[in-house]
Amino acid sequence: METTTRGPLASGNAETNRLAALRRYDVLDTPPDGAFDRITALAADLFSVPIAIVSLVDHDRIWFKSRYGLDVEQIGRDPGLCASAILQVEPWVLTDARVNTRALANPLVAGEFGLRFYIGAPLRTQDGFNLGTLCVIDREPRPVSERQIAHLKHLAALVMDQMELRLSARRAIADLSRAVEEKDAALRRAELMAKEIDHRVMNSLQLTSALLRLQGHALGNTEAATQLALAASRVAAVARVHQHLYVGDGDGTIDCGAYLRRLCDDLSGTLRPDQGVISVEVVDAVFPTARIVPLGLIVAELVANAAKHGAGRIRVSLERTSPGEYALSVSDEGTGLPAGYDPGATSGLGMRVISTLIGQLHGRLNFGANGGGPGAKFTVVFPVAG
Repeated sequence: METTTRGPLASGNAETNRLAALRRYDVLDTPPDGAFDRITALAADLFSVPIAIVSLVDHDRIWFKSRYGLDVEQIGRDPGLCASAILQVEPWVLTDARVNTRALANPLVAGEFGLRFYIGAPLRTQDGFNLGTLCVIDREPRPVSERQIAHLKHLAALVMDQMELRLSARRAIADLSRAVEEKDAALRRAELMAKEIDHRVMNSLQLTSALLRLQGHALGNTEAATQLALAASRVAAVARVHQHLYVGDGDGTIDCGAYLRRLCDDLSGTLRPDQGVISVEVVDAVFPTARIVPLGLIVAELVANAAKHGAGRIRVSLERTSPGEYALSVSDEGTGLPAGYDPGATSGLGMRVISTLIGQLHGRLNFGANGGGPGAKFTVVFPVAG
């Protein structure tokens, strides 16, 4: 029995396109794979033959993705039974190669190997390219049934299913990688934009502070001049909060301890240059930039109040009071808070600003004496994530 149903002979362009289709599966020279090896073992058992192969026809060789009962990894393409089989749509069937004129010249038939029985079912892609074959081989001629040939075609389709699954998986991974890269690029652009915005905000605030101070100087020793100077200091403090947000490369988060140290060093030199540095004691903590901004503004306001109304050393601390909560404190060594002090009843702008910022953190404000000693202490307790 011999089946020679042939498709059109491969032209130069057609072969170029076929090889391109083979390359897209990225399967050549890959390690052995259990899924393909199970198919060749099943094919050999189905036909009771010693050899079954999943072959892929490259431009100058026939490479074996899976080989049952054969130690050779590849052979030359010309002449080759698999190379001939891919020119057909249906399986090429040789029940006795000695009586087939097309096969007699093949070295596997005429040579020492002595091939007699061969069936090669093309491995056909969804877009119509034959990449290779699933073939069964024997050194003895043997009959074959149409049912067996149909089974081999189904097994060849399973080989292609495995290759399509692997191609789909690679494409999905590539798409995911591109999506991650695009997301990372978008985040980097957003971060650069945020840095630029904060830089411009800082410059604008510094300019506003300078203009307020100039206006205050022009008014002389008046209450209005005092209020303008206070406003200038508050605006300058906000500018410093923005100034210290981005130091080095960021990823949308900021080391809170390093940030508070930079901020307090700056505040020490402007709010109380003759009274020593502000003490900073913080635990290791990394927060998103969106949470650092209100924290920095709170520290700037509380330190400004301590410098104005308190005395002695100003201490800023950050500690973790529970797995889900932090406490930020600012204390001084002055005379302490007046009896019946209520921050909610004060008319000053500073405490109203602090209350608004604490609301952004979903936190609460505690206040009182500085650990039983002289001075006042304000503590903002806030959750890890707002």
